[in-house]
Amino acid sequence: MADTDEPVGGPPVEAFSSVFDVTEIRKESDRLLYFGEPIASPPVLERHVWPLFREHGYEVRLATVTDQETDPITGVEIGTERRALVAEPRSIGIDGIPWNNLLFALLTVATTLYAGLRWYGLDGSDPSAFLHTWPFALAVLGVLGIHELGHYVMSRYHQVNASLPYFIPVPTIFGTMGAVIKMKGRIPNRKALFDIGVAGPLAGLVAAVVVTTVGLQLEPVAVDGPIYQIQSLNYPPIIQLIAAATGTQLSFAESGMRVNPVVVGGWVGMFVTFLNLLPVGQLDGGHLMRAMLGKRQETVAALVPAALFVLGSYLLFVREFALESVFLWFFWGVITIAFAYAGPAHPIHDEPLDARRMAVGVLTFVLGLLCFTPVPFQLV
Repeated sequence: MADTDEPVGGPPVEAFSSVFDVTEIRKESDRLLYFGEPIASPPVLERHVWPLFREHGYEVRLATVTDQETDPITGVEIGTERRALVAEPRSIGIDGIPWNNLLFALLTVATTLYAGLRWYGLDGSDPSAFLHTWPFALAVLGVLGIHELGHYVMSRYHQVNASLPYFIPVPTIFGTMGAVIKMKGRIPNRKALFDIGVAGPLAGLVAAVVVTTVGLQLEPVAVDGPIYQIQSLNYPPIIQLIAAATGTQLSFAESGMRVNPVVVGGWVGMFVTFLNLLPVGQLDGGHLMRAMLGKRQETVAALVPAALFVLGSYLLFVREFALESVFLWFFWGVITIAFAYAGPAHPIHDEPLDARRMAVGVLTFVLGLLCFTPVPFQLV
């Protein structure tokens, strides 16, 4: 047997010897490698070792490690593949200054301010015009940021390592393609998967409702012609309900006026909420469905691309909308095929959810449907 002196910090070998036969232990920088062979199935092994290593401050995974050895005769380095439990330090929270997050956030502030020029009908040749578009930028970034911070807060609550939001700057239409956080740790159980998944859409939707309500109270703006080739936005039921409840207008007919661009920020938040709640793969809806239905989620996920292709075909061939106005459903049909193929997150422990969370999940999907409109915008 090779060296099995236990490095400081890791759990004792005896604690998991019933599921993994250790032949060598090695410390490389800040990670630990327990070489050997599993003597239990991967799910049983993971359920056994994961909490042990987590208690000692490590995330652990079973991996095939290539070990470089020098042949004593030829002197040639030979790579030998061995199985090992690889334990890396578990970090919860922010390590140092998140420069990349800050850089992307600043770039997205710039691109949303720029995109706002068209929504306000302003001329970008005057630098001071950018100062007038800050409500639009704040509305868009606020809704998207609160959505992602909902995920982040619940990740911290369940002690799952996650990054701060990364905003995606795009200097056109809305100024951004959204924001994402990166999950770096395993999900302990279905409850944590559900809580992390549902927090984003609910937090983002509340923010979108507030932003829309405020925007409808602001003065409409005068804009000539289409904006980024968008002739008009079509509003989902939830925005129509807000307008009816507040007694405000969404359409100004031939007056040349449009709703205040802050309302567009709320529209973006609701559109993103609907897309994120598609019950497939690593989308929020995929997380919720996996937590609610377990492995049966894969059946639902397989139907999502087909449903989007059917929707796009119906709008194109039966309702005779222009391809440009319904192309996004074909695009998202392809995207969701990739998501379905990649699969959802798999929690360590797979016990069913409680009735309260199941009810919240159903309500969340209903709210997502209220954010849906078959033709989100019509192009010229």
